[in-house]
Amino acid sequence: MDDHAGIVMNAVRAADRDRYLSALYAPENKRPALFALYAFNAEIAGVRDRIREALPGEVRLQWWRDVLETGTKQAAAGHPVAEALVEAMAKHQLPQAAFANYLEARIFDLYNDPMPSRNDLEGYCGETAGAIIQLSAMVLDREAASEFSALAGHAGCAQAIAGLLRLLPLHRARGQCFVPRDILAAVGCSPEEFIADGGGHGVEGALAAMIALAVEHLAAFEKGAGTLPASLRPAFLPVALTGAYLNRLRRMGSKAVAEHAEVAAWKRHAILFRHAARGWK
Repeated sequence: MDDHAGIVMNAVRAADRDRYLSALYAPENKRPALFALYAFNAEIAGVRDRIREALPGEVRLQWWRDVLETGTKQAAAGHPVAEALVEAMAKHQLPQAAFANYLEARIFDLYNDPMPSRNDLEGYCGETAGAIIQLSAMVLDREAASEFSALAGHAGCAQAIAGLLRLLPLHRARGQCFVPRDILAAVGCSPEEFIADGGGHGVEGALAAMIALAVEHLAAFEKGAGTLPASLRPAFLPVALTGAYLNRLRRMGSKAVAEHAEVAAWKRHAILFRHAARGWK
């Protein structure tokens, strides 16, 4: 493994342990591209943490657009993750449009505008987490991946919604609200109330509605997951942890707005191993 590959792998290991462990179940020759995708995802997800105003964040996202449109290591300017991603895109013929849509969706992260509706949330999840799953599937088995794009969409929505709920303390501290305005309105709450101290009187109903939405997508994924070929399993493995995270969030109740929902490392390892070996039966 060269220095750049090690840097990219270690970036994923530090920022996204679940995807890092999942990639280890992939064939060794596929792992560099998976790590490139996951490091890119972590890099973009972390842009908000490295800026004080939205404009520098938009400039950073535009830099990534330019690099990926150009598609050369020279354009990546010595950035290890960008170089690895450009290489993965070329080697596995990954569609540039998927990355453009991903970056466009991530603009939402830079601002404190509330998520307008359930449809907007599902679109955001599909263009981000869903796209990463589908691109990972293309790396693993391009021919088979095309048959499971809809499944990747449901998997991405389930995974992303659970992830957003786990990040509620961080988002509320920033003044962000990823819980859609229409879901909050249905439980008698508003985005402003939800991000305020205590989360407002509708917090438990809002959390329950978000968990139910994640469960709905998880069930749709699991309904078809039994047909996933073994070659694609590593791309979908992170979704195997979603049920455990949602169960933890249920048990926490309203505490989830202030405390990070976590699942023990040994349990995560066991879940990933079981699904890597047996799939979704």
